[in-house]
Amino acid sequence: MIKRLLIIPARGGSKRIPLKNIKLFCGKPIISYVISNAKKSKLFSKIHISTESNKVFKVVKKLGFKIDFMRPKKLSGDKTPTIDVLKYVHNIYLSKGENYDEIWTLSPCSPLLIVDDLKNASKV
Repeated sequence: MIKRLLIIPARGGSKRIPLKNIKLFCGKPIISYVISNAKKSKLFSKIHISTESNKVFKVVKKLGFKIDFMRPKKLSGDKTPTIDVLKYVHNIYLSKGENYDEIWTLSPCSPLLIVDDLKNASKV
């Protein structure tokens, strides 16, 4: 079985729409749609929400999801490349002895993404 790590980068400091990842969309925090569909897909061995924001952390926790560790502030600027965040998270898990065959990332602001999209992408 393929071991997949999903990293959802959800920083709190958006300049245009602060805390956009936890704004309500159709009555639920927008990030909840991606988390829910990722879980339902059963494709991922680990789902990690990468955030530096205590507010995002609390919303994600309230959704019943555990965040293993917070992202450092130095990787939370608006000019920080996503690849730097992915490498950081991957290296933390490697240091804990967790290795993955694939590393995926999804935008937390993708409420229209559906489970079938994820399953189809896994077949490519």
